[in-house]
Amino acid sequence: MLDKDFNIDRDESEGLDETQEAKSVAADSAMADAEVAKLAADLQDLRQTLLRRQADFDNYRKRIERERAEDSKRYTARVVEALIPIVDGFEHALAAHREAEYENYRKGFELIYKQLLDNLAKLGVERTEPLGQPFDPHSHQAMDRTETNSAEDGTILQVYQPGYVFHGRVLRPAMVRVAVHATPASKKTVN
Repeated sequence: MLDKDFNIDRDESEGLDETQEAKSVAADSAMADAEVAKLAADLQDLRQTLLRRQADFDNYRKRIERERAEDSKRYTARVVEALIPIVDGFEHALAAHREAEYENYRKGFELIYKQLLDNLAKLGVERTEPLGQPFDPHSHQAMDRTETNSAEDGTILQVYQPGYVFHGRVLRPAMVRVAVHATPASKKTVN
């Protein structure tokens, strides 16, 4: 009987060991699951951080490219503004010498003048000749007004100096003479 009791005790102790071992394995498994869940959450956080950093970098790169393009336009506009008086000088020189003895001289000036205007156009400069157009204070500078009924009120009658626009920005407004309709009050003042 002793052998039977001993076997029962051994079976009970083995059963207890298996239960404790199962509990231990379950606890280890729960800890491992918790660690895996924590690592998965950390990984997800790192992915989100990486995506935000990539988006921030893309935005930074685009902003820098935009600023460089704007800086380039600003520097080019400064150079063009310095060249506009040279174009005016060419126009005055070409207008002054219309005699036959200056013809070869004039042809050389015209060639240089045309090359300068072509290069300015390639840079994005537009010359404005607003003759006959309505006056716009944003792109024209009124130097004179003439009372007349032969043109619409506010129409540009004469261009003293052409204007220049660079990528939508007015570098120099056109200097113009503007038509205004005579008013009865102004006729009374004159008479």
